[in-house]
Amino acid sequence: MTLRVGCNLVYEVSGTATLLLNVSPRPDRRHRVMAETLTLGDHLTAEEFIDSHGNKVRRVALRSGRNEIRHDALVATSSRPDNHDLTVTAPVPIGELPPPLLRYTLPSRYCDSDKLTNFAWQQFGQVEHGWPRVQAISEWLHRNIEYRYMSGHPSLSAGDVLARGYGVCRDFAHLAIALNRTFNIPSRYITGHLPDIGFPDPDNHMDFHAYAEVWLGDHWFTTDARFHVPRIGRVTVSCGQDAVDGAFSTIYGGASLAQ
Repeated sequence: MTLRVGCNLVYEVSGTATLLLNVSPRPDRRHRVMAETLTLGDHLTAEEFIDSHGNKVRRVALRSGRNEIRHDALVATSSRPDNHDLTVTAPVPIGELPPPLLRYTLPSRYCDSDKLTNFAWQQFGQVEHGWPRVQAISEWLHRNIEYRYMSGHPSLSAGDVLARGYGVCRDFAHLAIALNRTFNIPSRYITGHLPDIGFPDPDNHMDFHAYAEVWLGDHWFTTDARFHVPRIGRVTVSCGQDAVDGAFSTIYGGASLAQ
């Protein structure tokens, strides 16, 4: 199945500013980029690099005034739903995890798993460890945390979201990651594109979508408490410990996203 994904971003700059742009689909066993174009305003200069999580990032020197950036890609992806190839449901013991994955078991800025340990064990401690527990966490969040469009705020941690009881997709992802990490299940934050194939949702405002992945066996598998149903056609853009690593743009200087 071939999907077309992309975005159009406009930044207004007063003075000088530098932008870390993270919009290109990352390498993934579940999809393949067939064609891709990126237009950086009026010939803006950019340096491309791969960050510590494997994301393709561009450091762009913005100019004073209006800067328009356009990304467009054709991506071949499976027509089968999330986790159709999940066969191993038990987690990998900490002593056997590849060392680069250990950081995804630790508390981070927005996934304050160390503060949620008591709640996690009380609520999910009796559920079988591994995929059954991952699913139980996702279902609980889907049923008990209200989705409110435009309710997100960059200062909110997973613990804050649990206390207030509502949030956006970023908040669902942070809370799912934090709760899974309390059980030493490697969990990472994902941003990407999610089409409405097989799942028409009139209340879903199409945009970049955030969700989580957990490591079982030798692969990452999707857990998305915002919907808690297998979806088709996800295109992964970036990953990290939390939203700090997965932001589609990070701005240094006097710039603001105008569109």
